[in-house]
Amino acid sequence: MADPTVASEKTDYTEGSILGSILKMGLPSMFGFLAQNIYGLINTYWVSRLPAAENAVAGITFFNNLLWFLFAFNHLIGPGSVAIISRRYGEKEYEKAEKAIKETIVLKLFFGVIFGIVGFFMIRSFLELLGATGEALELGVQYGQIIMVGLPINYSIYSIFTALRGVANPHKAMALMFGMTVLNIVLDPLLMFGWFGLPAMGMRGAAIASVITFTIIFSLGVIIFFGPWTNVRLHMKGKERMSLDSMWILIKIGIPAWIGDMSFSLSRLLITPMIAGFGTAVVAAYGVGMQVTSFGIMSLVGIGLGLSSLIGHNVGSGKHERAKKTADKAIGMGVVWMTLIGIVVFFLAEPIMQIFFSHEDTVAHGTMLLKIFSFGFPFLGGWLMTESIFGGVGHNTPNMVINIIHSWGFQVIPVLIATQFFGGGELTVWWILNVASVLSFFAYFTYYQKGTWLKVKV
Repeated sequence: MADPTVASEKTDYTEGSILGSILKMGLPSMFGFLAQNIYGLINTYWVSRLPAAENAVAGITFFNNLLWFLFAFNHLIGPGSVAIISRRYGEKEYEKAEKAIKETIVLKLFFGVIFGIVGFFMIRSFLELLGATGEALELGVQYGQIIMVGLPINYSIYSIFTALRGVANPHKAMALMFGMTVLNIVLDPLLMFGWFGLPAMGMRGAAIASVITFTIIFSLGVIIFFGPWTNVRLHMKGKERMSLDSMWILIKIGIPAWIGDMSFSLSRLLITPMIAGFGTAVVAAYGVGMQVTSFGIMSLVGIGLGLSSLIGHNVGSGKHERAKKTADKAIGMGVVWMTLIGIVVFFLAEPIMQIFFSHEDTVAHGTMLLKIFSFGFPFLGGWLMTESIFGGVGHNTPNMVINIIHSWGFQVIPVLIATQFFGGGELTVWWILNVASVLSFFAYFTYYQKGTWLKVKV
C-alpha cells in the first residue's frame, strides 16, 4: 500500500525543457552553496577582526587544509549515495531510494565519529606538519578541536542535502542551507566577541557557533524526511531493510572518487608548507584568496550536485540521449558562469582583499593571487561540470585518474621543482596551480566526448 502521507505524483525533471530541468535542479543547489560560501567569507571577516588578525586567519587556513583532507573520507560515501539515490528515484524504486538514504546517514555518522576522535587528539601534530607555528598554530588548535567534536554531524548534514536533491526536492535542501548560513552568521559575533552579555570566546566561539548550527540544521533535515514533505519519506522500519552488503556497494562506488579526493587533499597538505615558507602574510592572503575563489567554485559545485542527480534520474529512466544533451548544456553553462566570475574577480581583486586586511603587503599578495587565478576560472567551470556528470552515473574512475594526475603531475611536482630547485616565489606557485586546472579540464573533456559514461550500471 502506498504511503498516504507522501504525494503519489512524484516530481519528474526528465520531461520538458532540458535547460529548465537543469535550472530547477541546479539553481536551488547553487544558491544554497553560495550561501555557504558567503558564510565562509563572513566567518573569515570576523576572524580577521580578532586581535591576532593575520595569525587568526592563517590558523583557520591551516586547519581548513586539514579538514579538506578529512572530508576526503566523507567522500568515500558521498559519490555512491548521489548515484544510487538519484538512479533509484529515476527508476521509480522509491523504497530502495529510502534505504540508500538511511544507509548513507548511518555510514557518515560512523566515519565521522572515527575521524573526529583521531582529529581531536592529533590536530596539533597535523597542523605542525602543515607548517603552522606560534600563535597561528595555537589558534588553529583552539578552533579545530571543537570542529572535530562536531565532525559526525558535519559529515552527515551534507548527506541530508544530497538526499533531498536525489529525490527531486532541491528547494528544501536550499532552504536548509540558507538556514544554516543565517544561523551561523548570527551566532559567530555573539560567541566570538561576547555581544549582549555573552562571554567572549574568540576563535573557540567561531567553532562552537558552527557545531551548534550543524546540529540544529541536521535535526531539522531528519524531521523533514520523516514527515510528509518529501518525494521519498523515511520510516524507522522501511520495506527495504538496510544491510552491510548494500552499504558496501555505496562505498565501492565511492572508492575511486575517494582516492581522487585523497590525492587532491594530500597534495594540498604538501603545498601548504611550501606556501608557509613565504611567510604568515602570504598564508593569510592565500586563505582569503581561496575563500573568494571558492565563491565561484561552490556555486558550480551546487549546480553540479543538482546536475548529478538530474543525470542520474535521466539514466535511471533510460533516457540516454536526454542525459547527453543535459550534460552538454551544463558544461557550457559552467564555462560561461566562471568566465563572468573571473572577470569580476580580476577587476575587483584589490578592493576585495582590502575588506579583510589593512596591511599593504598582505593586500598585495592576495590581489596578485586573485588576478592570476581568474584566468583559469573558465576551464575550472568546465572541469567541475564534467566531474559532476560522471559522478551522477556512478562512474568515478575518470575522476580518480584525473585528480591524481592533476594533484601530483600538474601541481605538487612542478611546485616542488620550481620552489626548491629554481627559487620560484609565490607568483610561480599561483601560476602552476592555475595552469593545472586548464590541463585537467582538457583531460576531462577528451574522455567525456567518448560517451562511455552513459553505459555505466550501478
